[in-house]
Amino acid sequence: MAAKIISGTEIAAQIREELKKEVAEMKEKHGVVPGLVTILVGQNPASVSYVTGKQKTAHELGFYSIQDNQPADILEADLLGLVDKYNKDPKIHGILVQLPLPKGINEKKVLNAIDPDKDVDCFHPVNVGRLVIGGEEARFKPCTPAGIQELIVRSGVETSGAEVVVVGRSNIVGKPIALIMMQKGKGANSTVTVVHTGSKNMDQHCKSADILIVAAGVPGLVKPEWIKPGACVIDVGVNRVGEKLSEKTGKMVPILKGDVDFDAAKEIAGAITPVPGGVGPMTITMLMKNTVLSAKMSIK
Repeated sequence: MAAKIISGTEIAAQIREELKKEVAEMKEKHGVVPGLVTILVGQNPASVSYVTGKQKTAHELGFYSIQDNQPADILEADLLGLVDKYNKDPKIHGILVQLPLPKGINEKKVLNAIDPDKDVDCFHPVNVGRLVIGGEEARFKPCTPAGIQELIVRSGVETSGAEVVVVGRSNIVGKPIALIMMQKGKGANSTVTVVHTGSKNMDQHCKSADILIVAAGVPGLVKPEWIKPGACVIDVGVNRVGEKLSEKTGKMVPILKGDVDFDAAKEIAGAITPVPGGVGPMTITMLMKNTVLSAKMSIK
């Protein structure tokens, strides 16, 4: 029997409707509107697309939002001053500096200048430390890993005591989702194994997984025979492997493949995310959720 398809598009839409209600209620009861600023340096086409999507979603949810565009030749000191300005702005609850930044600007220095309580991307070392400690200390969860957890929980997959295998150890996905899934509490409490390029017998580790989270950035890395029958498979990989002609627009569009052989895996897994339409739609949604949470924390 084919696996249940976990639609990130549908689950993201559900969460956004929930957030709309929260935003309206916060405004009515407390006079507070979640505020998000996205800072874009230069005009990298991919970055422009990303921030446009974030701002569009923020507007749809009823946020107070600012798109702050800066020239590619901005001085690092001026960019740090801009971050400091938004750190001090009480109407702003979330600050996002779109990466990558132009050469000559220290990305780490800029990201570390963001107030941890407004770091809705959860990149600041303080927030990473809070995530390690867990519990009430963890204010924000990194957006993509948080989206992965929501997909698992909202699909009815049991996590408590489950064997979770994470393929990939990046700071953005692999490490944080491992930390999230091993925490005590609902939607976690799992036994977690992380495998990577230095791991031996990767296939054997994957076969043991009740929940397999693949974030390696290698198209088709996980073969169907690596998957435990009935397992939940979350494919984070979005790999461009070519182009094709779109029937709708008549233009060339990228062909995207995940890190898992989807067509074969769906015949073995119990539940699986597609690529595209799986993890991808969740990331911006969880950014918005973190911004709402930050706004709630600001209410005295």
